[in-house]
Amino acid sequence: MGLPDAPGDLSSEMEVDAFRRLFPLQFYERHLAESIRPDGRPLGRARDTTIALGAVASADGSALAKIGSTTMLAAVKMEVMTPSMESPDEGCIAIDFHMPPICSPIVRPGRPAEAAPVVSKQLSDTISSSGMINLKELSLVSGKAAWMAYLDIYCLDADGALFDAALLSAVAALFHLQIPAVSLNDDGKIVVSEEDGGKLEKEPVNKEKRKLTLRSIPFSLTCILHKNYILADPTSEEEAIMETLVTVVLDSSSQLISLYKPGGAVLAYTSAVQDCIALTRQRLRELQKILDEANSGMEVD
Repeated sequence: MGLPDAPGDLSSEMEVDAFRRLFPLQFYERHLAESIRPDGRPLGRARDTTIALGAVASADGSALAKIGSTTMLAAVKMEVMTPSMESPDEGCIAIDFHMPPICSPIVRPGRPAEAAPVVSKQLSDTISSSGMINLKELSLVSGKAAWMAYLDIYCLDADGALFDAALLSAVAALFHLQIPAVSLNDDGKIVVSEEDGGKLEKEPVNKEKRKLTLRSIPFSLTCILHKNYILADPTSEEEAIMETLVTVVLDSSSQLISLYKPGGAVLAYTSAVQDCIALTRQRLRELQKILDEANSGMEVD
């Protein structure tokens, strides 16, 4: 929108802004009636999305993901642990989602954000149920040593669709992850090669850094259902005034992993869910392309 050319234009803009703040739902419904949103997007279109791999140099894998203004930084740190007796041939992954006060005016210092533990559990459930990571790949010596992957996601800017951006950053960080090379020292203990001056005192457990084999990669899309309208990838303003949210998670083969609906009105028609899944399939192809391009850019560098 250009600058107003006359005082009357300025007055009109102020009236529109006042109407938006006083009657936000009516303001949005006027746009929805014309199948467009205040930011100019069609109802089913997600915001511009970018991924930058290798955002944290000290991490074993990292990524910065942006969906519109919503910004997430994910980092993976690998540590050697003793596997459990129940799963002697498997490693572990621990996922934590953080919302520092800088990410949103509604998050206050000293008070944990209500959304943080919800998103954290949703991320853990999604990555686990998708089967994306084979935990046996994280094993080093059966019953003695395995990798613990600490995956931390930090919300830098919370402007809606937090789970979608958090999952995208987590997937990208795992995509970028390089598992360190390790060896056995003279005491029979696992040693990260860099910590041992690069010398492998015994037969190495793995000779060089390696990537995880990721399967069934999960991607998600959150939609708002309002009357007969479906809004893909909502902003925080849209989430605040229209309560019925549906998050669909599909894997890279377009198979349904989960459907999450926290509260809101009861869904009377299954067609609304089917429409959300169809939008997610379209979004899946977009996100796969963005991730592939980010990875190709890293290989060129």
